[in-house]
Amino acid sequence: MRVIGIDPGLRKMGWGVIESRGSRLLHIANGTITSTAGADLAERLLSLHLALTEVFEEFRPELAAVEQTFVNKDAVATLKLGQARGIALLVPSQFSIRVGEYLPNAVKKAVVGVGHADKKQVEHMVRLQLPGVEINGADAADALAIAICHAHHCQSAGHLDNALKRAAV
Repeated sequence: MRVIGIDPGLRKMGWGVIESRGSRLLHIANGTITSTAGADLAERLLSLHLALTEVFEEFRPELAAVEQTFVNKDAVATLKLGQARGIALLVPSQFSIRVGEYLPNAVKKAVVGVGHADKKQVEHMVRLQLPGVEINGADAADALAIAICHAHHCQSAGHLDNALKRAAV
């Protein structure tokens, strides 16, 4: 199963694609999309949409996950992040892919084991789980962590479904 994780941002949107083969995770690709600096909001959102669409066309993920937004003190920044997050939710939907959404602490707990890990700890654990990966910046590392979290979640859900099917027989 091929999974894409997306770390939404208006300036930089991280993405990471992995494959889950049984209990093994393989790195496929990762990167950071940078919106057009100095452009108005609509143009920036369009540039994010077009670039993320290209990532989906090239890597053909089957599953997608996006980090949920937490509200901070700056309402304008939160609103802009929400608009970029809308692009991160829209593009998978255009490819008929359902999107999993995870709070930042849930991603950290799934990847590091604790919900309040710092960025360096997250990146370190991503490197351990995806040996040989070359990470294209902090946003891409976060996106890979989101993909790993979703792969684990889907794998666990699959085990539960199988157990319930066996129990029903």
